[in-house]
Amino acid sequence: MPDAYETFLQDLRRKKGLDLSGYKRPQMERRINSLMRSLKITDYSAYLDLLEREIQHWRKFVDTLTINVSEFYRNPAQWEVLESKILPEMLAKTNSLKLWSAGCSTGEEPYTLVMILLNRFPNASFSLLATDVDDEVMTKAKTGLYNDKSVANLPKFYLTRYFTKQDNTYLIADDVKKRVKFMKHNLLTDVFDRNFDLILCRNVVIYFTEESKSELYRKFYAALKPGGILFTGSTEQIFQAREIGYTLVSSFFYKRAE
Repeated sequence: MPDAYETFLQDLRRKKGLDLSGYKRPQMERRINSLMRSLKITDYSAYLDLLEREIQHWRKFVDTLTINVSEFYRNPAQWEVLESKILPEMLAKTNSLKLWSAGCSTGEEPYTLVMILLNRFPNASFSLLATDVDDEVMTKAKTGLYNDKSVANLPKFYLTRYFTKQDNTYLIADDVKKRVKFMKHNLLTDVFDRNFDLILCRNVVIYFTEESKSELYRKFYAALKPGGILFTGSTEQIFQAREIGYTLVSSFFYKRAE
């Protein structure tokens, strides 16, 4: 017999199409209960009714649960490995790259990748897909307007070359924006495209259950072309990497067998 929380998840999936079953229960339950307390709601069914009725509460619900924290050049040392080692090795084999930023949030990650490619590898041809489950964050990504905190780690060269300062915000150049295709996509439930040279999924899966993580890393493996690379976040180690078929080529960079 499902308890009240599990029943809420089932009703949420049926009525709103949002499946949270792959996320760790303690974190999700804590966030949901905190939202309910802020509204003085104690009953899950009453809260679901509110989410169906009021779009602003639904947006806040999705935003709180999807943890949209992002910044340009997050963990700079890892981007430097990508720039100095991973991309040159890829481009020695092909001049056309198929790239995917999975769980792109407000766009800092895919835009960082575009700036690196335009600056360091100007002759490279590439297509870049950026996906997220949250429509609202992707709307922000398409606008391309960021605050000081978002660009704090970004080398000044990139800030000068690819942004226009507007009061206390920074607008990213159209030349960068137009190189990214944004699309809504749920990593836990939707079908993956294939033959990617590089997939970035960083600081996304830390709230997933171990079962969901394992399934996701296998799906990424299938989505990479032979020799393709998965770039993970600094807190995300794939413990069953060898069992799946990955080789660790550098910290946080996992290669599918050739």
